[in-house]
Amino acid sequence: MAELHAPVGRPPLWDPPRRAEYVRPVVAGTDIGVVQKPLTIWQRLSSWLRKALILAVIATAWEAYARRLNNPLLLPTFSATLEALQAGIASGEIPQKLANSVRLLLKGYGAGLLLAVLFTALAMASRVGNDLLETLTSAFNPLPAIALLPLALIWFGLGDGAIIFVLVHSVLWAVALNTHSGFKSVSQTLRMVGRNYGLKGPRFVLLILIPAAFPAILTGLKIGWAFAWRTLIAAELVFGVSSGKGGLGWYIYENKNMLEIPAVFAGLFTVILIGLLVENLFFRNVEAATVRKWGMQS
Repeated sequence: MAELHAPVGRPPLWDPPRRAEYVRPVVAGTDIGVVQKPLTIWQRLSSWLRKALILAVIATAWEAYARRLNNPLLLPTFSATLEALQAGIASGEIPQKLANSVRLLLKGYGAGLLLAVLFTALAMASRVGNDLLETLTSAFNPLPAIALLPLALIWFGLGDGAIIFVLVHSVLWAVALNTHSGFKSVSQTLRMVGRNYGLKGPRFVLLILIPAAFPAILTGLKIGWAFAWRTLIAAELVFGVSSGKGGLGWYIYENKNMLEIPAVFAGLFTVILIGLLVENLFFRNVEAATVRKWGMQS
């Protein structure tokens, strides 16, 4: 490139600015001071211990308020609830009811996941499938699953089929919607990387789309599980005994009719415990082994 020269006796056409130079003395590392804020005692505690302390505070507040209220029909004490829970476990009634509920839950949850996979595959395969999933999700996702129970009783009769139907409805749309959104959010860069490696069809989905969209898929699985669990308890409260076997919802309903309020709270406490165990033992381990290990979540 030809240089620009001004005629003799004239200033240059362009004089670039000159940055002043500074010389700083070297500072020893020990003179810098503390660059990291020390953790508090609460931050140093493990996640399990922090959650246990939170639950202990809630239980203490529950016990204190119930004793002050002094009305077991409205709110039994936490200690009375624990006694009723222990009696129900010792008699085998709560474990039996829990087993019946979990059996139905697994059937409905599994069927809902299978249908969600099929709908998502159709949505990813064609525009018609995408429009179908978006239309059905917009129409049925706001519809409470328990509202379909009367129709389910007419269609499937007094059996497991009615409850499984409402469980499938509660799981299907949440899982399909989150999975489809996760697949659509996969960047084009990752898609091109997969195609450059020659990945097509199922291998492209398994090795590229599912790992990249797994945070959204895992969120859908969590939401679907929560919807299915609370729908099951509500259906058992309304529906009662399915195929001659009652679940936790029926256990709560029976004890309410007999004014055994501590046993009612024991059933509710069991529902909460199952939710905590599934979240912290199953989903948290899955999350740690996948999205956290891959650096996709902190």
